[in-house]
Amino acid sequence: MIAAAALNTRTGRKILTGALVGVLLIAGFLVTPLIAVPFAIMGAAASTTETKTDAAPAVIGDWSYPLAGGYSKGRGFGHNPVVGCGYCSVNHQGYDMAQGCGARVFAAGPGRVITAGSYQGYGNTVRIDHGDDVVTLYGHMQWESLRVSVGDDITAGTPIGAEGNTGKSFGCHLHFEVRRSGNPIPPEPFMAALGLPLK
Repeated sequence: MIAAAALNTRTGRKILTGALVGVLLIAGFLVTPLIAVPFAIMGAAASTTETKTDAAPAVIGDWSYPLAGGYSKGRGFGHNPVVGCGYCSVNHQGYDMAQGCGARVFAAGPGRVITAGSYQGYGNTVRIDHGDDVVTLYGHMQWESLRVSVGDDITAGTPIGAEGNTGKSFGCHLHFEVRRSGNPIPPEPFMAALGLPLK
């Protein structure tokens, strides 16, 4: 009855509109943890120890997968906004894959290590120059986990580090990126052409 009477005046409508906006904001604050907490739990699960595994990735010719065995696929290449992440790129330039914090990461192909350590927003990163203007990038690896150094010549399947949550990341995963002539290209067709299709 009071609300109906309030709707008959301009001031009453403004007060009711303000109250409705306030209720919606409070509801938004209450719902946000339902979305943010699972991401926080994934990030908190990051450990500094590497997962024990003797598995090696499948190698076909000179190339292999960057993880051994099954994995969960995260964001793919291209337009992939992350709800609730203000610093995450909307135009994702790689392929996210996860086995769990500390899972061993392997070189996908033969080449020379050109980066081993902190790199831009990728956190602890390894970049490998494979020749022919092709470079692969392995981002967000755990601190203290790298097994290679700048200048190392490596082959496909060489362990290079462990899956982590460093840099602009919110949850353990490997950011796998392929660049040709300095430009990011979709990793899925690149790997598929080598006989190593990604999920």
